Amino acid sequence: MERLPKIPKFYLCLALVSLLFIASCKKKDTSPPSSEQLLPQIEASLDELVSVWYPKTIDTINGGFWSDFDYKWDKKGNQDKMLVSQARHIWTASELALYYKDDKYEEIAAHGHTFLRDRMWDSENGGFHSLLGVNGDSLEVLSTGKSAYGNSFAIYGLAKYYQVSKDTNALELAKKTFYWLEEHARDSIYGGYFDVLQQDGAWMLDVKENDKNYDNFIRKDWKDQNSSIHLLESFTTLYAVWPDLLLKKRLEELLLLVRDTITTEKGYLTLHLERDWTPVSLRDSSETYRKQHFNLDHVSFGHDVETAFLMLEASHVLGRKNDAATAQKAKKMVDHALEWGWDEQNGGFYDGGYYWDASGKRTIENRAKVWWAEAEALNSLLLMSQLHPKEKQYETLFEKQWQYVDTYLIDHEYGGWYPEGLDTDAQAKKAAKAQIWKVNYHTIRSLINVIAMLKGDFMLTKTDIDS
Repeated sequence: MERLPKIPKFYLCLALVSLLFIASCKKKDTSPPSSEQLLPQIEASLDELVSVWYPKTIDTINGGFWSDFDYKWDKKGNQDKMLVSQARHIWTASELALYYKDDKYEEIAAHGHTFLRDRMWDSENGGFHSLLGVNGDSLEVLSTGKSAYGNSFAIYGLAKYYQVSKDTNALELAKKTFYWLEEHARDSIYGGYFDVLQQDGAWMLDVKENDKNYDNFIRKDWKDQNSSIHLLESFTTLYAVWPDLLLKKRLEELLLLVRDTITTEKGYLTLHLERDWTPVSLRDSSETYRKQHFNLDHVSFGHDVETAFLMLEASHVLGRKNDAATAQKAKKMVDHALEWGWDEQNGGFYDGGYYWDASGKRTIENRAKVWWAEAEALNSLLLMSQLHPKEKQYETLFEKQWQYVDTYLIDHEYGGWYPEGLDTDAQAKKAAKAQIWKVNYHTIRSLINVIAMLKGDFMLTKTDIDS
């Protein structure tokens, strides 16, 4: 048997050092990338997301946009036309026209504007219908009332479309909607707006029986955070292109209501409130009733982190230099959501929690991680990182949130985002990619904002809003 030559110890040591060097290099390569290193990945993700939505969702038969697609992006469902989703498409396409500097997205927004103007505006009573259904070759009104929330998104989309197109017809329609809300939805005594209205825009305080099958009848006497924050959002966008004095007054009023009244001292939003802004609580109701109406009363971590951004955006557009009160409340909202609603293991925010008593006893009631909330979290975490650079945890959490989104929410096979993270619902992989309540404005806005922040040219800078 032939014997192998003996290898000198010197060469063995040299080989060992080489192997250790290679191993250390490999370890360095697999370390988490910094925020700046994520930029190409996030830009590519935006491109892929946009490509699955457009032109696929453009409805050239009925006008506006198709609503319902399954997990493979096959068109399946009723294809109802909801004001909120139709208007969000207009905003998104307009924002993409500005981002890509590509006229094709302006044309998509123009297509949506035409549908909103010609088919969804109520020529008899004013305001926009909430929901239309496709009935053969025509469209029929399915909604039984009007919504300030829905009309706010019409303003949002129309104002953004005017920004990119300078189409004065769109601006005039946005103004017309603002004045309609001013006349019908605004409470001149206690401030703010009622969301749930009759078809002619009348309030429902004196309506005792739901004999006309009104939408959202249970909330008819209340005000709410959701319509309030999105009116704040839409008025901000409209004021940026139409600096009207009355609009400015209403925008300032909404900012203070959201910041100081609807948001609690702990740093979370009250979901529903009486006309005089007394919080609505179901804490003393039966467990069955409270669970059935969870959407009326809980802590919504997604809305909290989203509102932090919307308040800072409104303050910026209003020109409120060194607005420490808004900056501090926004940070408090994000911190509260992180302290309670953040999943330390995988990343991502849970959907909802509940405070049980004054002592602070609380529980997570819904562990779902919903796509829109995770998108808003991505945006707000990076914003906090840039507004508070000495607090390094925000950048670390942003990076973890992106990894969460990329791992559990983005469908790398068929494109788009799952409605819920796969870590909390594995069945979400086969769930619809689009429906009337799942469009693309949360995701695309978040990615565009994050890209702008990583490039260093986002509008909300430390010099604008000083904490």
